[in-house]
Amino acid sequence: MECLYLAPKDQDLVECYEVMEGLNNLRPAQVQKLLEACGSIKVKRLFLFMANKAGHDWLNYLKLDRVDLGSGKRRIVNDGVYDATYLITVPRALAIDAE
Repeated sequence: MECLYLAPKDQDLVECYEVMEGLNNLRPAQVQKLLEACGSIKVKRLFLFMANKAGHDWLNYLKLDRVDLGSGKRRIVNDGVYDATYLITVPRALAIDAE
């Protein structure tokens, strides 16, 4: 989540996704607590987008109705691809096979 906070200015989003791909053994209860405590809408939306794209099973156990994802659209990068699920614009390299 800290990497996502620094993205895209100080941390490459594709690198963040590569880290996310390896996080298949996270404990849903701990992720739930972290998401609920996180104050950054950008971080939460990117985290969930990447977890969904990576196909992590633990995502199915989260109670997303308890996570404040804010309202409105967020543009993470210019000239990216819009993801309607999380209302964010992500780099084209991440949007490939996003659904």
